[in-house]
Amino acid sequence: MDKITIVTGGSRGIGAATARLCAADGHAVCVVYRSSPDAAQDVVSGIEKAGGRACAIRADMGSEADIVTLFEAVDRDLGPLTGLVNNAGIHGPRGRLDALAGADIEAVLRTNVTGYFLCAREAVKRMSTRHGGKGGVIVNVSSGSATNGAPGEGVLYGASKGAVNSFTVGLAQEVGGEGIRVNAVSPGLTATDMPPAEKLDTVGLTVPLGRAGRAEEIAEAILWLLSDKASYTSAANLRVGGGRP
Repeated sequence: MDKITIVTGGSRGIGAATARLCAADGHAVCVVYRSSPDAAQDVVSGIEKAGGRACAIRADMGSEADIVTLFEAVDRDLGPLTGLVNNAGIHGPRGRLDALAGADIEAVLRTNVTGYFLCAREAVKRMSTRHGGKGGVIVNVSSGSATNGAPGEGVLYGASKGAVNSFTVGLAQEVGGEGIRVNAVSPGLTATDMPPAEKLDTVGLTVPLGRAGRAEEIAEAILWLLSDKASYTSAANLRVGGGRP
């Protein structure tokens, strides 16, 4: 069966690294972006130059209409979906809870939680044997912030990822008998454009392995969970945090 995988937030960071690794492993990849068309096209072009198959599609993970259109486009342009990497996310304003506006809270939860639910819903409709599908894999990108809570800086982000962890466990049990495996990867501090540069330099030194992670190191864990090598792994949360629990 051909491997056809959607990677949300695929234009940069962990998403771009995942899209490239998936393509190198033989997946046809849909690189989903919201505001970086040139970066997304760079990922696609690199995949195509290496002999792979990819497309870039714009979709706002906070929009149900965009998400439905995205999956319909993949059906048409790439074929039957086998994998979903729910990766797109936003941090929101950094600081204490009492400085957050209601709109900030709604925006983070809409993208980081509702977006994951809606993408997984569309994937299940296509993958589940209950709906005539042939099975598949969903990998949700969470964060170590879900367990440490990110006090003083990102309790909202941490809470959104806590929801992702619960969602992963519940959905894995719900659709496990329908040919779908669902897992999460929880990165630690990773050298992408999300954390402030000074945090990478200072907090990175406090990680047991002595540095921040690389996007490719997180992507390797995601690719393993997508693969048949993880055929008996579901409802798992793989922590990739350099030794930090």
